[in-house]
Amino acid sequence: MKLGSSIRRRQVRRLRSIPKWRGAMIGIVLMAVGVGSGYSFSTKVWFPIPEPEGDFLGVTNLRHLDQAEALKQIAGLGLNGLVVDSFRHPTVISGQILGQHPLPGQLSSPGDTVELTVSLGPIRRAVPDVTRISFEAAVSVLESSGFGVVIDSLEAELPLGQVVEILPEPGTEVDLPMEVRVAVSKGPSLIAMPLLLGVEQERGEEILDSLGLVIEEVTSRFRFGRDQGRIVEQRPKADSMVIPGASVSIVVGRRSSGSRN
Repeated sequence: MKLGSSIRRRQVRRLRSIPKWRGAMIGIVLMAVGVGSGYSFSTKVWFPIPEPEGDFLGVTNLRHLDQAEALKQIAGLGLNGLVVDSFRHPTVISGQILGQHPLPGQLSSPGDTVELTVSLGPIRRAVPDVTRISFEAAVSVLESSGFGVVIDSLEAELPLGQVVEILPEPGTEVDLPMEVRVAVSKGPSLIAMPLLLGVEQERGEEILDSLGLVIEEVTSRFRFGRDQGRIVEQRPKADSMVIPGASVSIVVGRRSSGSRN
């Protein structure tokens, strides 16, 4: 056997032993290197990117600066500042920059104008007085005025469903949007009508007065024995639930027929 033929067979075996995936990876790497080198050569030598002509200035970000400070910075760049628009904004205070043109980072030539949009601040409005009206009507008035509404309830002398109070107080000037807290009456706390039958008239009147009830009518009716001078009828009936200040009528037993108011 010749020595040269033996060496060639070993080389062929080594080439055949290289896995296919390694060959594919080598090909991809060589392709990427070739494309990158070609792009770099073409952009640098054949078709270079032209440099911008003249002196250009990059516009800075002016949003949320005070108008005076924004104009000062624009002038410092050699540009002209001009407020072209303004409107109300719920969260940005009056005088702050809301927008600009050109946008931050864009280029301008010396002497160009930077247009600004400035906030006029949030809308301010006085809280309307909606007390002592129904809560449905109060909610309608408040919402149509731009307010949000939160409803609470409490016991009060006003009739059920009427607005007792609002917070902030009526007439307070606030920024919109704003939530107004509306306290709605559940009606006055009720009182159980006491049992007055058989109680002496004077003592019965003391009991009613201590509960805040008003004796509207006192009449008398002929009675024998122990009922004389005592309450024999009452309206409302005992254990009825009544509001403070409710009217009460009583009938008192007397020695003779007839009535006394």
